[in-house]
Amino acid sequence: MSVLGYVLHSDDRLLDRLLAWRTPRWVRVWMLAATRLGDGWLWIAIAPLLTASGDRGLRVLAAGVLAAGIANLLLVSLKRRVRRPRPCERARPGTFEVDPLVWFAYDRFSFPSGHALNAFAICTVIALAFPVLAVPVLAVAASVAASRVVLGLHWFSDVVAGSLLGLLIGAAVWLSLMR
Repeated sequence: MSVLGYVLHSDDRLLDRLLAWRTPRWVRVWMLAATRLGDGWLWIAIAPLLTASGDRGLRVLAAGVLAAGIANLLLVSLKRRVRRPRPCERARPGTFEVDPLVWFAYDRFSFPSGHALNAFAICTVIALAFPVLAVPVLAVAASVAASRVVLGLHWFSDVVAGSLLGLLIGAAVWLSLMR
């Protein structure tokens, strides 16, 4: 079996396990909140805090905006090329407690996860600029990424790819602008 075949097979097995799992209410609430935060609300809320923190905060805000811009250009390019369907389109209708395509999907394609890509691009910049915040900020990014799998909007490999690309973009922008 090829590496790609193994990844796709592993994604299918994980989806089957998620569909069989009776998600506890607190996990559902957490995942729904994380996905909504990753829609952009969190980034909008952080902007005034960075602005109020002076010149360094403004530089971090600029780096975060640049990282998000680069991430979204890459996202659009990859989604157009790969065109991978979302796992919720493969699942049986009514499998998920909410209709993921109605409530949480802003485009038809899955690879890579834009929520994970943006969360890690922005959070990496913030974590590198403010090391004391690294653990909570990256935990938020990880929650946003995990929510996309748990809600059936992305395959695990979509989220891993988006997270790694976001980390790389965030670190590259930080290194080029903040050093």
